[in-house]
Order: sequence, then C-alpha cells, then structure tokens
Amino acid sequence: MAFALLYLALRRLVEWAVGPLENDRSKDLEILVLRHQLKVLSRQIARPRLRRRDRLLLAAASRALLRGAWQTFLVSPSTLLRWHRELVRRRWTFRRVARGGRPGLQAEVAALVLRLARENPRWGCRRIQGELAKLNLRASASTIRTLLRRHGLGPAPRRQGPTWSEFIRAQAHGILAFDFFTVDSLFLRTFYVLFAIEVGSRRIHILGVARNPNAAWVTQQARNLSCDLADESRTFRFLLRDRDCKYTSSFDSVFTAEGIRVIRTPIQAPKVNAFAERWVRTVRRECLDWMIIAGRRHLEKVLAEYVDHYNAKRPHRGLGLRVPQGEGTQPVAFVSTAQLRRRDVLGGLIHEYDLVA
Repeated sequence: MAFALLYLALRRLVEWAVGPLENDRSKDLEILVLRHQLKVLSRQIARPRLRRRDRLLLAAASRALLRGAWQTFLVSPSTLLRWHRELVRRRWTFRRVARGGRPGLQAEVAALVLRLARENPRWGCRRIQGELAKLNLRASASTIRTLLRRHGLGPAPRRQGPTWSEFIRAQAHGILAFDFFTVDSLFLRTFYVLFAIEVGSRRIHILGVARNPNAAWVTQQARNLSCDLADESRTFRFLLRDRDCKYTSSFDSVFTAEGIRVIRTPIQAPKVNAFAERWVRTVRRECLDWMIIAGRRHLEKVLAEYVDHYNAKRPHRGLGLRVPQGEGTQPVAFVSTAQLRRRDVLGGLIHEYDLVA
C-alpha cells in the first residue's frame, strides 16, 4: 500500500515538472530515463563488449562533452587502460619465424599416437613407438612422451584406466542387470515396474508390476526369471543391481545358487547401471509418454506388447542396428514398395515393416 502511494505521488510530481508532452522538458525526461536505464544495465553487465566503431564514436563524443557528463559512458578508466594494454600487446607481436631443428610429427601421425594411447591405456611410449614402426612410421619415444603430456595423457600404467561403460561393455555378455521404474496412471496411482536387461544382447524381461512391491514379491519374480533362463539354457556370470532395500539376501541367494555373482552398484554412480537406465528412457520416450495408463492390467498389456516389439523388431543402435533377439539374416534385394508390409503396434503408435514374398 505504501509503495502504491509513493508511486502515485512520484507520478504526479513528474507530470507537474514536465508539463505538456510537446515540450522541451519531455526530452529532458527522456534523457533522464535513458541514463537510468544505462545505469541499470551497467549494474547487470560487468564488462560490455564494444566494437571498434563503438569505441571510435565514444572517443569522438567525449571530446565534445563536458567532463562532468562523462559519467554516462560505460567506459571506465580501467577500460581505457585495458585498451592501451591491448595496443601495446599488438605492437610487440612479431611474425613467428620458422626455427630449425628436427621436424615435428605430422598431424596424421600425432592423431594416430593419441588414438593408440587412448584405446590402450596400458601402453607406454616405447610400446606405441614399436606399433608405429610396425606401420612404417618413425617417431622417437621422447616425441611421443611430449605429445601425450601435452594432451593430458600421463605415462602408463598411471594413465587413466577404462571407464565404467568400457568395463561393462567388455563383460557385457555375462551381465544381467536389474532395476525399477515408476509409471503414474490416469488417477495418479504410482505403479512400480521391475525389469531385467541382458547387457550383451539388450534383451528385456518385464518381471512384474505392483503398487507396493516388497522383498517377498521381488524374490518371487527373481525365481520366475531364474526358471525361464534355465529352460532356455541361458547362463550369466554377474548380476548387477542397486542398493534398494527390496533386494534382500533371499533375492541374492536365488542367483548365487546358480553360480551368478551379485554386484551392487557403488553409491552415487548412476553410470554403472547405464544400460538399464537408458532403456527406461527409451520406453518412456517411445511408448509411455504418449499413452495414458488406466491401471495395472493396462500397463502390463502395454509393456508386454512393447517389449515384444523391442526384442524382436526394433533395430538397436548399440548392436550395429540389429535387433536384440534377431539372428543374422541374409540381405534381400528390394524391388518395390509392394513387397513391404506394415504392422501396427500399440494401436498404431509404433509401426513394424517386413518384406513379403
């Protein structure tokens, strides 16, 4: 209320001081407004960027204004000093003269050295030098060492080791990963979906959907999956899971009895279970974000249909555009669009295409 009264009083005072709009005082008010806006901008921008023509105009205008009016400029004494330092720096910049001595590495050879160092963190300078010699390329060990240090690659074996993604990719065919994700229904009921992903083939198993999953329910889903894998004669070496309290010792014992080692992800390390997290994003972006789930049975039906499509028909980027459950097929000569058959999945949300004879 006090601020509104202050605004009304200031407004009446300005209107009385300026008078009619067609007046010289209105120009003075406009200059006052522009100066105030300039002060506001100067408080928000610590260092404005001026072009050469801007500097030329400001320098010429400063000679025609009184020194008391210089406070309207964005340029400060420190700015003038910085401009002078730039002029001095440009004056003492000379063209570089080619120096003699041993020629440096070619750009292609340097790129190859960096590639070998990054792809083989246990290789030292001498090992990389030998690999280059095998390719009929010459480079001294000291030159390779200098190049690696310049790009932040220290000497082996202290060089940075494999990342989590590289480590898991190397062990992918023997890893089975578990995780949960949530889905909110039409009436804002939260459903928890338990799934497992075979990291090597990216095959998905939807184990169950529940409103309030507990340790007994999760253990039973683990038993069901273990029986299905045994029927298909599929074996794994590691099981990857997070530290959720619903994964109890009874859950781990289901898989340890099959000779599978259970590994818990470290705290605050989401990249360890990156394949499961990435699939959650995929199922949301391609399916769940475009549908309204009515209830648990509806969610189970939608996920079952989408997982069938994902495992058998959807090309996967990480598998060389092959499908997770697909076998190597022979290329077929494409003749016309009449050979192409479309199948609608999830009511037309997703389309599958096949060649017909």
